[in-house]
Amino acid sequence: MEDGMHMTITYQVGKGLYLNITNQCPNRCDFCVRTHSDFYDGSNSLWLEREPTSDEIFEAICKEDLTTYQEIVFCGYGEPMCRMNQLLEVAEMLKKITSLPIRVNTSGLSDLIYGQPTAQLMQGLVDTVSVSLNASTPEKYDQICHSKYGLDALPAILEFTKEAVSYLPHVVMTVVDVIGQEEIEACRALCQQTGAEFRVREYID
Repeated sequence: MEDGMHMTITYQVGKGLYLNITNQCPNRCDFCVRTHSDFYDGSNSLWLEREPTSDEIFEAICKEDLTTYQEIVFCGYGEPMCRMNQLLEVAEMLKKITSLPIRVNTSGLSDLIYGQPTAQLMQGLVDTVSVSLNASTPEKYDQICHSKYGLDALPAILEFTKEAVSYLPHVVMTVVDVIGQEEIEACRALCQQTGAEFRVREYID
């Protein structure tokens, strides 16, 4: 950034160009990478000194060689849907310059953040939504994710995911592999009710 502030907006994970657009998050998950480190997979520090504007996010993306990536992913140190308007603006800009698929990694809590259904707003702009599930009951979710929404969090996540399945081409719910086989299977059953795909991902320490 020209003003001398250090901001890591883009970073690479595998073949994905990841976008770090906020540090805000309604959860404080026990296994979140940001509780252990300022960095992820060799990136610079992902703590933002301030929230980048839509134009700054887009400029940072335009400095990258997009031909070297397979997808663009909104996923940084915060919940990207905390800045849904900027996310949608940037996605709209991106659709004009690239055919790369756009994914949003989210807690699925945006309906509670904004007090309205949000999944439909992504229609035509976002190709994949990946929702972190990680617990099979509202109580267990609260224990590990410490959401500011308490026991309302998990039902809202399931509702958001069902809506997303209606409007978006690809919706996945994920759990980390450290929660135990029984809990993984209980989460799989919950996910099936939403119509989303289910994926177990490796916990990165």
